[in-house]
Amino acid sequence: MRNARLKSIAVVSAILLLTGCGLQVPKDPEGTLDRVTDGVMRVGVTENRPWVELDGSGDPAGTEPALIARFADGLGAEIEWTDGSETALLEALDRGELDVVLGGFRDDTPWVDLGAVTRPYREVEGVDGVERHVMIVRLGENGFQVALERFLDEAGRS
Repeated sequence: MRNARLKSIAVVSAILLLTGCGLQVPKDPEGTLDRVTDGVMRVGVTENRPWVELDGSGDPAGTEPALIARFADGLGAEIEWTDGSETALLEALDRGELDVVLGGFRDDTPWVDLGAVTRPYREVEGVDGVERHVMIVRLGENGFQVALERFLDEAGRS
């Protein structure tokens, strides 16, 4: 009994010590969530209707730009849109030039070497069965990814 109490005290003490040191879990090695909050979110978009619609006359439209705009608004962030091909956008994401890429991607996307996929935020019946839609964020930016996934979970319930 005494050993269990001492272990509990040690665990609680370690947690408090690490919390006091500013340990943040999950981490963003490049500080994406902190930089984007009250700053600028760099969003890559590639056309894939109805998920992303580009008409060249302004901001992109569609399901995903509307969702990411609400997410950015909740963080107090402005959005800087970049349109391009999947290849160009995912390479820019990998270089750290973008924070998230939208394009109606599914959870079976081949781009997992250049970006981290969110948990599926929407499922739709497609020609080949159920399509689970995701967004793609920079690899390793787990704090940003978790914040986006929490938002998408909430948005899916409303």
